[in-house]
Amino acid sequence: MTMAKAHDSAGELIAGRYRLLDAFLREEGRVLWHGEDTAFGRPVVLTRSRAAGHGGEETPEPAADRILRTAEILGPACHGGVAAVLDVVEEPGFLWTVTERPPGAPLSELLLHGRVDHVRAAGIGLGVLDVLTAAHREGVVHRELGPSQVWSDEHGTVTVTGFGLTASADAPRVTAPSYASPEQARGEGGAPAADLWALGAMMYALVEGRPAVRDRGEAEATLRAVDRLPVRAPRSAGPLAPAILGLLRWDPVERVPEAVVRESLTRILRQNFEEVTPPEPLPDLLDPAGDHRDGRVEGEGKGQPGRSRGGLPVGRPVLLGAALAVTVAGALVFASMDGLPGGNGASASGPAASRAATRAPSATPTGAGAPAGRGTPTASAKPSPSSPSPSATAGTTLPSGFSLYRAPQGFAVALPSGWKPVETQSSDDLAYRVTFGASGDPRTLAVTYSTQLGPDPVAVWSDLEPSLRAVSTGYERVGAIRPVTYRGMKGADMEWYSVSQGVRVRTLGRGFLIGGHRGFSLRWTTPADDWDTAANRQALKVFFDSFRTGTQ
Repeated sequence: MTMAKAHDSAGELIAGRYRLLDAFLREEGRVLWHGEDTAFGRPVVLTRSRAAGHGGEETPEPAADRILRTAEILGPACHGGVAAVLDVVEEPGFLWTVTERPPGAPLSELLLHGRVDHVRAAGIGLGVLDVLTAAHREGVVHRELGPSQVWSDEHGTVTVTGFGLTASADAPRVTAPSYASPEQARGEGGAPAADLWALGAMMYALVEGRPAVRDRGEAEATLRAVDRLPVRAPRSAGPLAPAILGLLRWDPVERVPEAVVRESLTRILRQNFEEVTPPEPLPDLLDPAGDHRDGRVEGEGKGQPGRSRGGLPVGRPVLLGAALAVTVAGALVFASMDGLPGGNGASASGPAASRAATRAPSATPTGAGAPAGRGTPTASAKPSPSSPSPSATAGTTLPSGFSLYRAPQGFAVALPSGWKPVETQSSDDLAYRVTFGASGDPRTLAVTYSTQLGPDPVAVWSDLEPSLRAVSTGYERVGAIRPVTYRGMKGADMEWYSVSQGVRVRTLGRGFLIGGHRGFSLRWTTPADDWDTAANRQALKVFFDSFRTGTQ
């Protein structure tokens, strides 16, 4: 906590350390600045907020202490879903909250470009709900939630900021009055139900391109409208409308509970996932004895009771969690990757990174290594029996330069033209890793399937990190391990730098669970200098959009 005089000009230093660069968002009670922490040379976000009232508290906790204490509680509880608070600087009547820069942009910036489709809104909503559920479990209520408090990127990462700004449940709302709940508008306090109203109001704004209650220009006038005017049903919400309207009920007692909202949002994302599944079925990973040579399942198209076209189960619940590569306790960690990015030409071995209850990915420096298992890995540079196909997934058109690859192991993913499996490893517990690439191309994509996974995606990556650091030259994690919602399935992203054959590379690993302790991870590795290019962004989007598992 630091005291400072009033500042609000680009180039000035806050508390002699945080340089203001540009104000990118101004709203009622708040101004957000891009900034730089000059002590460490890192980008930060500085939020200048009007100091909140103290409600009925006789001896109120200092605002800076409250914000820092709340951040300490939510950091481990929300697993990267809240922005890390670095400092709080007090000025007369105002507070500066300094946070790490979240990935992506605030939803308020997204809304400047118009509405989004209901599927993306549901994904963002589910990410926010994850954070709220964890916070409410710790007894923390946001009370100031609005579009400028939620950041999201193109990969589905959601980060919430602004916890701890309001002093107490009956303190008046400081920011974004259009997203205040009716009880907040009446000055009757903000319980967890107020956060749920704000979630519904944000999803409404995302699908409609405007808030349910427009800003009247003055906070008091807007709050009166929130309390007195009925909410019009959204026109563009599609199947998301019931969840939105259930959250925007005037009486907080009647608002749908968090568990019901979660089920509704997950169903929307899962249904969308199923609608764009490849029309040709992929092999059922639960039936290793089946004939997988042509990527089909025995009994395809026979219309068996309780099964979908292609013989795959219908209505199987998707377990929300993380799926990363398997590391069996006591097994070797294979890191022999001659000629592949991230490899150092030597083999490394070591114990599993965690107990069997939280199986971690193999500690391969990039996505190019093998899963650790009980069997002997086999390497192959031969093309897979299932070669890339120019067709796209149903309802999806692939960009030029990509074609859909159907793997005999039971998954499908769009690959750049000319790419093929360059290494395949497997173990006798059905786990495997397939690494894709092309001669002369420094990039790789590794797809890993695991059968023994724990329930916490962030913890799995966290347990893996010491092993990654041990076997990776120049290992450096990029930002926090981030929980993500991937088409209704909960997972986690971790990014890191390493050095491969003298070149600094960057890897993004995404893991997600498909049920029954089974799951996948995708690891994309490319030269670090190419990370922010349009071609790299396109490749990541194509991989994430096109990937399908054999159980979907």
